[in-house]
Amino acid sequence: MKINKIDHISVAVKDLDAARKAWEPVIGKPGPDDLYTDEPEKIRVARYWLGGIGFELMEPTAPDGPVAKWIEKNGEGVMIVSFNVDSTREAVKELEQEGCPFIPAPGGETTRPFRDCEYAFIHPRKTNNVLLELIDYRWDELKDDR
Repeated sequence: MKINKIDHISVAVKDLDAARKAWEPVIGKPGPDDLYTDEPEKIRVARYWLGGIGFELMEPTAPDGPVAKWIEKNGEGVMIVSFNVDSTREAVKELEQEGCPFIPAPGGETTRPFRDCEYAFIHPRKTNNVLLELIDYRWDELKDDR
């Protein structure tokens, strides 16, 4: 499996607005480059482009969502390190052959849809309690040299 780059790093936060006020002066951004809600994952996200890598602040939108559960168990902080790959499905197949444990989506699938790509989560017990994500996101929005 070839890793192209670090795709993004995600920080789980209780209050997105408060986190933005703390982080934006530090990262030198007046606002997020991409602000969205991901209903299936039960999160609101503020994404910033930093040198071709995404930096995300994620707030849970429901107490039973994965980010809410992560915060309850681990507190706020870095939750996800995401690696960009050419094909999430191919990377999953390769790693499953090596016995790598994945976290299934609520419907039982290993890969999950996001915009025009797919992603999958490797269980943190395999990766030193870091939730590792594989994603084949194309980063078309950065082709304008943002």
